[in-house]
This record gives sequence, C-alpha cells and structure tokens, in this order.
Amino acid sequence: MLQHHKPGTEVMASEIEPTQSTSVKRTIARGIFQFLLMAFVLFAGFWGMNYLTSLKEERPSRPPFKTVYTVTSMTAKKGNFQPNMLVYGEVQTSRQIELRSLVAGKIVDIHPNLKAGVLIQKDEGLFQIDPFDFDMALVDANANRNETLARISENEARINIEKMGIVRMRDQLFLARNDLERIESLKKRGTATDKQVEDRKLIVSQREQLVEQSELNIIAEQARMEQLRSILARYDASITTAKKDLEDTIFTAPITGIISTENVAIGRVVSANDVVVTMYDATQLEVRFTLTDQRFGRIQSDPAGVVGRTVEVIWSVGGEEFRYPATIDRISAEISSDRGGVEVIAVLKEAIAISALRPGAFVELIVPDKLFSEHFRIPDTSIYDNETVYQIVEGRLKAAKVQISARDGDHVIVTGAIEDDAEILITRIAEISNGISVVTQKQLEEQKAGGAQE
Repeated sequence: MLQHHKPGTEVMASEIEPTQSTSVKRTIARGIFQFLLMAFVLFAGFWGMNYLTSLKEERPSRPPFKTVYTVTSMTAKKGNFQPNMLVYGEVQTSRQIELRSLVAGKIVDIHPNLKAGVLIQKDEGLFQIDPFDFDMALVDANANRNETLARISENEARINIEKMGIVRMRDQLFLARNDLERIESLKKRGTATDKQVEDRKLIVSQREQLVEQSELNIIAEQARMEQLRSILARYDASITTAKKDLEDTIFTAPITGIISTENVAIGRVVSANDVVVTMYDATQLEVRFTLTDQRFGRIQSDPAGVVGRTVEVIWSVGGEEFRYPATIDRISAEISSDRGGVEVIAVLKEAIAISALRPGAFVELIVPDKLFSEHFRIPDTSIYDNETVYQIVEGRLKAAKVQISARDGDHVIVTGAIEDDAEILITRIAEISNGISVVTQKQLEEQKAGGAQE
C-alpha cells in the first residue's frame, strides 16, 4: 500500500540536516585552535629557557685532581729461605703380627688386659693353656731317659767284665801254648806220647775259642751300647720338646705392641696353629703420604735429599692438635700414576707408643722444602699475573718480572728482577699499571709524626 505523508512533516526533516553540519565544523575548528595554542605555549617556554640560559654567566671549571693510591708495602730482603710444605697422610703400622697357638689344649688363664686397643709389653704373658698333659709328657720322657741311662750303665759293666775276663783267658792261652811246645819237644826226644800232645792241642784250641768268644761278646756289647746311646739321644730330644711345649702353654707377647684382635676365653679349646691374637708394633707406626712430582723433584735435588728428612706429624682430633716428630724412612717401592705423585713413608718416633694415635688416623704433615738461596720471600698478594711485582720508586709503581720458586703459606719464594731493599707493593689495585702514583702507609705515618713535632 502506498503511504501518504502530510506536507508539514517533510518541511521539518529538511531543516534538521543543515543544523548538524554546522555543529561538526565548529568542533573541528575548536580542536585545531587548542592544538595551535598548546604548540605556541611549548615553543614560547623553550625559547624563554634558552634565552635565560644564555644570560647566565659561566663559572670557570676546576682542574682535575691527580689520583694517588694509599697502599701498604714491604721491604724486599734477599736471603736464604726454606719454606714448609703442608701435605696429608694416613697412619699405618709397619709390622702387624698374627699370634698362633703353638700347642693344643684348653685355655685356663688369661691376662686381665688382653683386650683390643691395650698396650702390651714384650714378654708379658697373654694367656695359658692347661699344662697337665705336657707335664706328664715331660715326666714320661725323663723316666725313659733314666731307664736308658741305667741300661747303658749295665752294658758298660758287662763290657768291663768281658774285658777283664779276656785278659785272664789270654794268659791261660799263653800258658797252654807254652805247655804244647814243651810236650812237642819232649815227644821229639821220645819222652812224651802222642796222646799227651793231642791233649795239649785240645786245651790250646779251647782257650783260643774262649778268647774269640769273649772278643765277640765285647763287640756285641759295644754295638748294644751305641743303640742305647741313640735311644738316650731320642729321649733327650723328647725332654727338650716336652719342655718347649710346656713353656708354650704360657703365651707371651713377642713385641711391645697394641692388641688389634683377640679370640680367647677361659675353657676354650684351641688347636695348634689357631690365630688367637693379632697385634701391631707400637714403636713402629708410620705415615704414608704423597708428594707431587714437582715437590718431590724439588727436595730430591736438595743436598739433604728426601730420605732422612725430619718432618712433623699433626693429628687434629676433638678440636685439639697433637704433634709428633717423624723421619722420612723410605720411598714407596712402586710409583702409581693414579696418585699423581710419589708415595713417601715417614716413621714416627718411639716416644708415641703410649699415645692415643692409632693406625688409620688422617694426619697433616709439615715437610721442610728445599733451601732456596738468594731469593725473596714476599706475600702472594704482591704477585700479579703469576710473574709480576710492582716496586715503589719515587712514589710511582715500577713493574718487575719474577719467577715463583715455591709457596710458603700466604707467601711466595721468588727470584727475578727485584732490587734488594726495594719497596714492594702489597695492596691489590684493580687497574694496576706502570707509573701509578702511590703513597705508602709508612710515609703517611712519618708525615703525621713530622707534623706533630712541628
């Protein structure tokens, strides 16, 4: 359907459009004006500030001050120095003994101090095995020996009787032979018969047989004597063995040492060769430590050498330090690459036998280094780049090249282009260089002292 508008309505819409266009133009014109006003204000402020600054009088600038560092120094003195090396090691025993029972039997007595960790003196009794069987063995051996001695005496008597009898028999044989010769002589003259001669020959034969039998008896008795003497020697050996076994029932300490382990108890039956006690020599403790190749080579080249050098062992325990003298005794038989040096063994003195130091303790060692002649000893803070020190000459620093020979705690032993009695810089300066101006604490103190006197 077609809509029909009233004529009055169309007139009002046409009047609204010009009014809206005029309002937008006014808003734009107002924004442009505000922007131009703000730009003008900023320009005027900038121009005014520059103008006022140009009217201000310039002040003269101060000249820069020369930088002077206040430092500490020391006087370098050339001399002979022997620094100490600090190394670490472990206490060990040089001789540990396994004590084995020499006889079998039941333990009947034990030393009251036979305990691990206790110091036992040499030849002190440790325990005793029941000696009854060994006493009986000794009695039996003595009885057999005495019986053999009696038989030897009896045999000697028989030999003596035979020797005495053979003398008489030889006399009788001599008479019989003379009688035979006389009868034979009479027979030749016809005054004796054949029977008389034969009777005399029979008597001579009988006497010769008796003499031969007696000689054989003497030989037999002498052979029996040798047998008895051999038996006596065996019984003497049995007696010696029985005495030794009886002595071995009392087990004594072969050395002065510390008991490591013990396996004894009253009533325990031990067999021969059973390990019953282990102990180590308390007078032969040693410390094994490693010297680096550089350190070892350095002191080995010293005239004093390595072996025989006196060192000090420090054992720190419970906040306390115990110090023991020791002497380097030997160098390890082998050099192991994984240790990074040479293993050295130092033996502690006998005086520590009654101390609490035991194998396994971790200790420090102070080892005298090589003696360095004509060197300087300066603080390590004086070294820059491991090769430079700075001398103070007329208030300025002067670099000098040095070579570090050894370290001694917080000091170094050096040689190089240092002048004797030169003042050496100790204070660390971050931007160090030649020619820096410095003043030492010593100079400041001297200036203060001089001002106070004036």
